[in-house]
Amino acid sequence: MSKKTLLVTGGAGFIGSAVVRQLIKASDYNVVNIDKLTYAGNLESLKEIADNPSYKFEQVDICDKENISRIFNEYQPVGILHLAAESHVDRSIVGPGEFIQTNIIGTYNLLECAREYFNTLTDKSQFKFVHISTDEVFGSLGDTGYFSETTSYDPRSPYSSSKASSDLLVRAWYHTYNLPIVITNCTNNYGPYHFPEKLIPLVINNALAGKNLPIYGKGDNIRDWLYVEDHAKGIILAFEKGVLGESYCIGGHNERTNLEVVQTICRILDELQPKAVGSYLDQITYVTDRAGHDFRYAMDPTKIQTELGWQPEENFDTGIKKTVQWYLDNQEWVQHIMSGEYQNWIQQNYTAR
Repeated sequence: MSKKTLLVTGGAGFIGSAVVRQLIKASDYNVVNIDKLTYAGNLESLKEIADNPSYKFEQVDICDKENISRIFNEYQPVGILHLAAESHVDRSIVGPGEFIQTNIIGTYNLLECAREYFNTLTDKSQFKFVHISTDEVFGSLGDTGYFSETTSYDPRSPYSSSKASSDLLVRAWYHTYNLPIVITNCTNNYGPYHFPEKLIPLVINNALAGKNLPIYGKGDNIRDWLYVEDHAKGIILAFEKGVLGESYCIGGHNERTNLEVVQTICRILDELQPKAVGSYLDQITYVTDRAGHDFRYAMDPTKIQTELGWQPEENFDTGIKKTVQWYLDNQEWVQHIMSGEYQNWIQQNYTAR
């Protein structure tokens, strides 16, 4: 029996590449990776599966309707996992326009192309549009409680507002046009291949470089951390077993303050690669808090655990140690990112293909 084909948007990104690697390694699907290759898209994260005959790459912007329609018609997928998004809160504050364009207009374009393709299918029973979103659409929590699938939306930044808008569009296409959709909302991800602008890889790299480790405010903002490979498994489960029209919260039950996260990384580095003098903890500094900084995120993953059987394999203590060790072992990958050399590698290798 021939393999079924899945489209993955944003498959060269941090979470998307984890999804693509898992799908290819499972050998159950052909995968078409659709990625515009913005600054955060890195095909080096997919080197291990790049030559696999079940993997194809399409350098296409999700706002390009003509090419997205071509991809649907050419590859005849049984579903799409939509991860392509602008995703950094700080960047959204400085330049919100790109977030509106990609996260809202791009999602709308995908929905329309998916709807047109879906309407041509003789067997519509297998197709599913899985939209991957964030806990930030729910706003901010106090000291107690958890976000769940029934939590009202209350986004606070241009990034979270654009993701909330895309979530609502996906729901509208289900209710209005009967497009079969599933939505997932996740907590903060971490793990290998994370672009160095995000907190955990930034702290690791700055610590090793002897730079200051800036903490917003007092560092008491709380996030629920989820190992990226565990998240990828949840996304694939949502496609394979998720109920149409439903949403699933994927969280790790690993709440830590930002200060605790940084301190933990410093202590692991002290153990794995100690400095000649002193501790990495000495590099911690405090800076003015950013605008619209939500106090706490935490997710209740009961629904996906009980209904779909998802369970994370890593807790924060095991996952963060694996992550730090990965960055220590893969400094060449990090240096390619920091120098911009990865973009030259992509151009040379993609053109060659």
